[in-house]
Amino acid sequence: MNTQLPAPPDAAEPGPGLITVKVAVETPQHSGLVGALDYASERSLEPGTLVRVPLGRRELLGIVWHGGPPPAAAESADADDAAAPAAGHALRPVTAVLDALPPMQPVWLALVEFAAGYYQRSVGELALAVLPPELRKVDPTQLARRLKRLAKTLAKPPAAVPEPPLPELAPEQQAALAAVTEQAAQARPQALLLHGVTGSGKTEVYLRATALALAQGRQALVLVPEINLTPQLEARFAARFPNHRLVALHSGLTPAQRLQHWLAAHLGGADIVLGTRMAVFAPLPRLGLVVVDEEHDPSYKQQEGARYSARDLAVYRGHLSHVPVILGSATPSLETWHNAQEGRYRLQTMAARIGGGTLPRVRLFDMGVLPREKGRGGVTPLFAPAVLASLQERLDRGEQSLVFLNRRGYAPVLHCPDCGWKSGCPHCSAWRVFHKGERTLRCHHCGFTERVPRACPECGNLDIAPLGRGTEKLEEQIAALLPTARIGRIDADTARGKGELESRLAEVHAGDVDILVGTQMVTKGHDFRRMTLVVAVNPDSALFASDFRAPERLFALLMQAAGRAGRDAEAAARSEMWVQTWHPMHPLYAALKKHDYAAFATTQLSERASAGLPPFAHLALLRAEARDVAVAQAFLDEAAQIAQSLPGAEHTMVYPPVPPPVSKVAGVERLQMLVEASSRGRLQRLLSDWVPQLHWLRQQQHKRLARWAIDVDPLGI
Repeated sequence: MNTQLPAPPDAAEPGPGLITVKVAVETPQHSGLVGALDYASERSLEPGTLVRVPLGRRELLGIVWHGGPPPAAAESADADDAAAPAAGHALRPVTAVLDALPPMQPVWLALVEFAAGYYQRSVGELALAVLPPELRKVDPTQLARRLKRLAKTLAKPPAAVPEPPLPELAPEQQAALAAVTEQAAQARPQALLLHGVTGSGKTEVYLRATALALAQGRQALVLVPEINLTPQLEARFAARFPNHRLVALHSGLTPAQRLQHWLAAHLGGADIVLGTRMAVFAPLPRLGLVVVDEEHDPSYKQQEGARYSARDLAVYRGHLSHVPVILGSATPSLETWHNAQEGRYRLQTMAARIGGGTLPRVRLFDMGVLPREKGRGGVTPLFAPAVLASLQERLDRGEQSLVFLNRRGYAPVLHCPDCGWKSGCPHCSAWRVFHKGERTLRCHHCGFTERVPRACPECGNLDIAPLGRGTEKLEEQIAALLPTARIGRIDADTARGKGELESRLAEVHAGDVDILVGTQMVTKGHDFRRMTLVVAVNPDSALFASDFRAPERLFALLMQAAGRAGRDAEAAARSEMWVQTWHPMHPLYAALKKHDYAAFATTQLSERASAGLPPFAHLALLRAEARDVAVAQAFLDEAAQIAQSLPGAEHTMVYPPVPPPVSKVAGVERLQMLVEASSRGRLQRLLSDWVPQLHWLRQQQHKRLARWAIDVDPLGI
């Protein structure tokens, strides 16, 4: 098998009176065009300048890039997308220059270039993907008009209003703020891990650190893991800084809003930028502080396209800009905790709740001792008697409870007890979930939805029934057990429409809900002052999952859920969390009972060190997708052969291809192959040699492959 890349063509000429500029454009990974492309320009253009350039028959938005080798000349998957002309021909000219907009800053270019290299994507693909989509549609005249309108808005002062009085800081908050101040004074600040239990006042530290940055005329970047956490944090920042401009950046904005906010950040008109993972790439010319709230949350890892970690890039961005970075969490990721233990990050602990409150008492109930209910199937009761009594006790006192189950829908599957039929998805290797209120079977992977059949499609049995339990069924069952309770439910189904999440949360805060049923959406970041009880239903499935990160995610989820109770100091003493489990002796639950994250982390890190898993090893996944699984298998087999022939291959391990947990989605078969190295440098060297060969392999021999992708530092394997 010939795996040598073809030689590049002779360099093209820019033409008389023109100069050559390198422009990064968005090209798909499979095209083989991985660097900035050469174009002709009538004048010199500063790196970071936005331009419009031709690519094949299209005209695209591009960014003038700095230096770098000429693009690889691998054959494009689409011949019409070839950017470079034939040897000896003049380069194609830049079509337009969007010079009304200041160029992207050198630090921003360096951040994108690092991310593209580390995550094995083209600089153009990453750079253009993180810009507002609306920028692709505007010409220089339209952009100039938008900027003129924005300049008028930014020039208008907010009527000055008195800033609110500041709450008194607890000793641990003072120590944390002093640590941030100390790092800000360093030439090369060290990232700060703010390990604070839920309710310890981490947000107040973020606010005070932001005030310090603003006082120096700098900007602050605040990241949150999910959109649903943005409104409440945005409200707190807006209330604290009424005389400063704050903008949000997340996918819930309209395209026009996103562009407006992005431009305000880029022009330096926004003092505070608050957003989800995409905001890590916000252009901030006066950056003075980076905050990553709930840094452990897996939502910071992009799962499509360039699979970057916004948390890790936030740390690198702080390093580039020489500004402090605060990583806040009650349950830090094990990688972050390990970095703090090794001295790469500074550890600052906040172990006490504000106002003298205590963390809820954690109680375990062994579900194995409950007798099964009589009748068909002999199912276990929903709640243990002690748990049901605790719910009734809160109801009688006018307090609130949270019942947590991380599975939406009515039931995970509909089944026929006679012939064994189950509601599988015809397009995915997954079950379609039964949604009783809508009377539908819906696949949560591809979205395929059908009405619930009247009878079993296989045998005609009319007695088809739901199997298992989701939040919709849980809500119904609690209503039957506690008929006087006002029950609310928050999950991806009830919070789907615009404003629905905010409305349902407002009902909880107003005291209009006695028992809140929810998924992980309600376990983090919410300050429910009346809540004194949390019940975790059936959390055991993650204890024995094949993914080595599953226990870490479960512990974080349960710790975060527990933290919703007892946030009011007066009620803290009677607050508690019940965990209904079939494995009460598991070490994870022993650590949870003591709220002892450090003990849990020590045990997990010891196990990972013995098994050679991150953070003691470094991983990448090569994923392949095709309509025919044999096509994906052949591609990965040949890719493995190439990897084993590369320099440094003896320092890496390439495992055989295996299917992921959901091996087929929307009719496309998926396989993945794990690559492991003892050091990050060795893994990166292998990947940088391997990826060009994979481009060539896909284009020359595996054109039936739907797509392939490299995932560096994958969260799930």
